[in-house]
Formats: sequence, structure tokens, C-alpha cells
Amino acid sequence: MAGLDTQTLNMVLSTLQKYAERELTNAYLLELDYKDEFPHAVLEALYGDVGLHLLFIPEEFDGMGGGAYDIYRVSEVMASIDLGIATGVLATFLGSDPITVGGTPEQKTYWMGRIANEGLLVAYGATEPQAGSDLGSLKTKAEPVIEDGKVTGYRITGRKQWISNGGVAKVYTILANAPGGATWFVVEHDAEGFTKGKPEDKHGIRASNTAALFLDNVYVPADRLVGGVEGQGLIQAQAVFGYTRLMVAAFGLGGGWAALKRTIPYSQVRIQGGAPLSQKQGYTHKLIVPNAVRLEAARAYIEWTAERLDGGEPDLQTEGAVAKYLATEAGNKAAEDAIQAHGGYGYTKEYMVEKIKRDVKITTIYEGTSEIMEWTIARDRWQLHLKTRGAYYNDWAARLDKIQRTEPNNGAGTAALALRALAVVLERCRVDRLTRNQHILFRLGELIAYAETAAIFAERVQSHPTTAIPLDVTTRQAMARIHARDAALKVADDGLRWTIGAGQTDPNLAGSLNLPGIYQAQAGLIEDMDFVSKKLNEAFPAA
Repeated sequence: MAGLDTQTLNMVLSTLQKYAERELTNAYLLELDYKDEFPHAVLEALYGDVGLHLLFIPEEFDGMGGGAYDIYRVSEVMASIDLGIATGVLATFLGSDPITVGGTPEQKTYWMGRIANEGLLVAYGATEPQAGSDLGSLKTKAEPVIEDGKVTGYRITGRKQWISNGGVAKVYTILANAPGGATWFVVEHDAEGFTKGKPEDKHGIRASNTAALFLDNVYVPADRLVGGVEGQGLIQAQAVFGYTRLMVAAFGLGGGWAALKRTIPYSQVRIQGGAPLSQKQGYTHKLIVPNAVRLEAARAYIEWTAERLDGGEPDLQTEGAVAKYLATEAGNKAAEDAIQAHGGYGYTKEYMVEKIKRDVKITTIYEGTSEIMEWTIARDRWQLHLKTRGAYYNDWAARLDKIQRTEPNNGAGTAALALRALAVVLERCRVDRLTRNQHILFRLGELIAYAETAAIFAERVQSHPTTAIPLDVTTRQAMARIHARDAALKVADDGLRWTIGAGQTDPNLAGSLNLPGIYQAQAGLIEDMDFVSKKLNEAFPAA
């Protein structure tokens, strides 16, 4: 398994948290947000004193060689501190990825060694004004410079948009169309003809630097072509999506919990109608418990995917998409509900939840929007459904039935209902060719994300307890049951609604979805939510 040992990871997390407690106070972070200021000194300290950038660099290039699990844990903590600063760190990891994945041995040694030893900020130059999540539409050109019949370099011309670290990085990886296709190039900040736009005035993550890049006939030597072969750029970009999307998923997780950790104690001291809000179901069961449940379901899926990546499994782009989709949507909803939960106070800039909400929204946009995630999930799992003739989710449901017999408190049986309903919906879409409706395909992505996270939460809640949040196994089992119920109901009800709306012709579809069984599985829901609410109050007491 790739990655750090437990002791080293805990040391990194502890060092990071101590630095944040000492230097990154709420007042300082709010000031950065107000001034729209990139904190150079903070990034220098995180790299120079904490060595955070070394986590992403292989040991052979003077890094720590952290794995996907380590990246998830550190990313969650970073996001819980400040998502703008976390984005600056992400940008260096993302920017160096094309070299890590596709560089020649010489390129890796030189560039990764410099990034490690000099603490260089890096930027990832892929996105363009007309090529956001669709990298295949990029317009930036790389024209070969030929001398004596040999390519000695390239001249790059084009524009990049929304580039994190765009105005402050020392090294950039730039995606451009060479004659052989999309190709990555390494460009240094002071290259002639390379200019940067003013920092964007953003809604959130204002402590990060985001700027446009302008390349006007910028010359780079041939040895700056990543991998030495043209046309490998999109393959190299796809190869890291499992990691980078998992990192952004952890950002959503950290941002969402940062909001909840402020809301839960607030609810214990805010008195309404003679009692604390924490004792009122109408408050806790709408604004707190569902958000905590979705976040912990996302965590289980993130950890499952991270462990598989660290075990060397390839082609986990879909799993990365599921993790990013649910975690970032859950984080965004948790932050939004935190403002509601604080009432008028939450709407003021004095309270951190207002800032967290503005910050966490970006996680549903960068590294692939939620809509692109839905499309990716639906496209890939649709192919699996066709390839296995509908067996994929039914077989998974059968495995959950076995878990239900031995571990009846994990919600596995209800998660199995969700997967079987999902298989029915997918098959109905096949028979009636409903995926010709783009909206149906996107909604399938959402239903798949809910069902799969419910299944993984149920499978892992007892056998893989997490150390990232102070909730015992019994509490997390109740959360898994709640999420399984939500997933089963969502798949059945939404699946029935959207397939009927698209013109399905089976009058017995409701029966095939086993709606009576799914409705029966809702028994005990309020009891579980009461229990989780109580445990959350115990885990995060007011100071």
C-alpha cells in the first residue's frame, strides 16, 4: 500500500493543526477574506516550516510520498481551516501532476526535486474561457520550432482562465494543442511573452489567487514537453482525476464539517421557546442530522476509494467522481443550512459560517462541476449495466444481503433495496431508450451516487471505523441506516418520477421497484435521527 505510516500521518496532521491554531485565527482569516489577499507568508510557512507540499511528492524526489488516504486526511483538515489557503496547496499538487504522471525520469528528477527543495508554488494551466470541464475544446496552440530538421522547442500561444495560483506560481504546467494533439508543457513564470491577469474578485476562497494567463508566442525548449511525446495530454490529465477529485471531495467534507462544528455548539446555547435549539426536532432533524449523515456517507466512500488507489488499482475515475459529487454537494448543503441554523447572525460576515458557505461552493465547480460528475457517473455505470446485462447492481445487492444477516444494524438490507431499485430504473431506461433525454442521464448519475455511497457506508461502517471524527461505531451505524433509507427512497421515488416523465411504458414499474418494501424500511427513522442528534451534541459540546 502506498502512503505514510500512521505515526507520520498523525504528526503531519498535528503540526498542521497546531500551526493553524497559533497563526490562522478566525480574525485573521476574515481579514484575508475582506481584503481579498493572497497570504504569501502562510504558504511559505506551510511549505517551509510544515513541509506540506512534500506530502504530494514521491520519496525518490525528496518528498514524503503520501498516498491518496494521506492526501484525503490532510485535505479535509486544510479545508476545515480555510478553503482558500487549501486551494493554493491543491494547485501545487495539481500543477505538478502532469509531471508526476507523464514526465520522463529526467523531468521528474529535475522538476519534482526543485518543487520539493525550493518550495515552489505551481499552477495547472488547463482551463480556458471556452474550455472548462471539456478539455477537448482547448484552443491554445504549441507550434514546433524546427532547426536542421529537428524539433528544438515550441512556441505557445493562447489564454488560460480561472487558474489557481495563476498570478503567484513560479512554475506552470500548460496544456496546449501540438501537431500530435493535446500536450503538457512546463513553463516558468518569467518566460518572455508570458503574462498574468489581475486576481479575480471571487465570491469565495478569496485567500487563494486566481488569475488568467496569457501566452504570446512563448518559447519553451523541447525538453519542457512533458513525457517527450506529443498528444498524451488528455490521457495524463485523466490519469490523475481519481486523486484530484478525491482531494476536492475531502475539501467538501472539511468545509461541511467546519460549518457543522460551529452550528452544533451554537444550537446548544441558543434558547428559543424556553429550550435550546439542540432539543428541537424541527431544527436538528432538518438542519443538522441530515447534513452530518451525508458527509459521513461521503467519507466512507472517499476512504474506500483512497484505499483502492493506494493499493494500485487503476481506472477509478468514476469512483473519484462519485466521491466528489456527494461530498461537495453535501458540504455545500451543510454550509448553507449552517447559515439558516444561525438565523440572522449566520447571514453576517462576523460569523464564520457565512464565509464557509461562500468558500465551499467552489468545490461543486472546480475539478469538474457537479453536472460533469453526474454525467461521468451515469455514462460509466450505464456501460457497466449494459455489459453485465443488469447484473452489476443486483449482484452487489446480494452481497449486501449477506452483510445484513451478520451485521443487521448497518443498514445493508435497505442499501440493497436501493441498488435493486437502481437496477430496475436502469433497465427501464434501456428498454424505453430513455437516456436519449440528457436530463435522465444526469439524474441517473445522482441516483447512482446516493445508492453506491449507501452501499459502501453499510459495508464499511463496522469493519472500518474512522478516526477522523469523534463518533463511535453505534452512532455511525445509525447514520448508515439513515443514509440507506434516504438512498432507497430517492432512487425509487425519483426514478419512478423521471422515467414516467420521459415516457416509460411499463405500468408495473412501481411494483418492480418494491416501493412497499422501501417504505417499510423507513420504520425507526425518527428514532435513529434522535439518537444521532444526541450523539452529535455530546461529540461537539458548546465551550
